[in-house]
Amino acid sequence: MLRDGSDPTWEILACSQCGAPLSPEPEGAKCTKCQTRFGHTPHGGLDLRLRATKKFPFEFELGSPPPQDFPFVPLPRNPRPEVEFPAGKVPWHLTPQLLSHFPRARSATSFALDLGCGSGLHRFVCEQAGYRWVGLDYTADRAPILGDGHALPFANESFEFVLSIAVLEHIQYPFVVGREVLRVLKPGGLYIGTVAFLEPFHGNSYYHHTHLGTYNTLRSAGFGVEYVGPNAAWSGLKAQASMGGLFPRMPEALGQAVVWPIEMLHRTWWKMGRLASRRPNASEQMRLVTNTGAFEFIARKPREDGAGPREDGAAAKAREDAAGAPSPAAGAPSPGAGAPSPGPQ
Repeated sequence: MLRDGSDPTWEILACSQCGAPLSPEPEGAKCTKCQTRFGHTPHGGLDLRLRATKKFPFEFELGSPPPQDFPFVPLPRNPRPEVEFPAGKVPWHLTPQLLSHFPRARSATSFALDLGCGSGLHRFVCEQAGYRWVGLDYTADRAPILGDGHALPFANESFEFVLSIAVLEHIQYPFVVGREVLRVLKPGGLYIGTVAFLEPFHGNSYYHHTHLGTYNTLRSAGFGVEYVGPNAAWSGLKAQASMGGLFPRMPEALGQAVVWPIEMLHRTWWKMGRLASRRPNASEQMRLVTNTGAFEFIARKPREDGAGPREDGAAAKAREDAAGAPSPAAGAPSPGAGAPSPGPQ
């Protein structure tokens, strides 16, 4: 329990203000350097959110062209998954394709960070992969740790794996959070997650990311980007109908029924455009990238030996399959009239 100091997580906790180690106290925790004190939450966790504002220096390298040959395609299932997940115990929003890329813990003492954990919905999948689960959220009072993604209260290189599902759109400064995730990951560690695109505004969301925006956020933070692609099963229409963007307070099933004919017409129109024009911007890949509700991503912290990020078999196969198709990168024309067209929250 974090309340009594016996939890192994104390080994990796750090002051969100200065980064120094924390020592447990009956009332919570105290920084061993700046003496900042942090209290307990009502449910026995720790509130390690910033106690004062702080500056975060960040440099951008200008002049780099956007990716022109990166295949922004739906993630294929990994034919050699490291972890098997029993049916019926996995949250519905984690696709089988994304789960198939989850890494297995290297040891019994390996930590995984569930960034934006809420009530702990992803704890099972992290522990099923062999990790010690560490959940952090900014506002969920039942989270083991309340913290700010812009100032993660962990020591450098604490985690082998970081999971963030539907978090980046709620972040005030996503580039800063990306750099913080990079800092707390071990070299070679994986960062897997999703981010909203055409979902409606929700939960004080700041930045809904395009495929290029997702790639740029990860790359600018220092990650090797292995995969960014649309969730093919979660279209913008479905997202808008399910999350109250189109029909507030309408039952989800009824909303889905209302947009189903439009969804079918949309797909048919794009297919007709492909048959009529055969232009790259009318491809099925472009349809998904243009109209998805959210993007999935996989990124890796570079290893200390300077080697580039390792691509697993499925990610590499996705690149091979997409090699012959133009990538929907910056500058790609939009379908015109003649063609189918855990920070502060």
